[in-house]
Amino acid sequence: MKHHLTGFFDRIIQDQNLNPTHISLYITLFQYWNINHFQNPISITREEVMRISKICSTATYHKCIKELNEKGYIKYEPSFNPFKGSMVILFNFSEDQNQLKKG
Repeated sequence: MKHHLTGFFDRIIQDQNLNPTHISLYITLFQYWNINHFQNPISITREEVMRISKICSTATYHKCIKELNEKGYIKYEPSFNPFKGSMVILFNFSEDQNQLKKG
């Protein structure tokens, strides 16, 4: 996993549509994944992720998590249940790094 963030940053450098809020949200999700020993999926609650990533608007949170999902940074599975966390799968970008080195 040590090259994961390098692979992530290589991707976001190329992606002109991401802004600091997307990056903050992703880094927060990455920390959850790290705490979970890089096992997928991870369970998240919107309130806690918003607090940690410093996102104040629910609309902004939903927009950014949806866009991270659509662009293939994560797989987001919302629960729509306030008592059950949503599930997120993070992809291993260190594998992309290895492919770049081999190519």
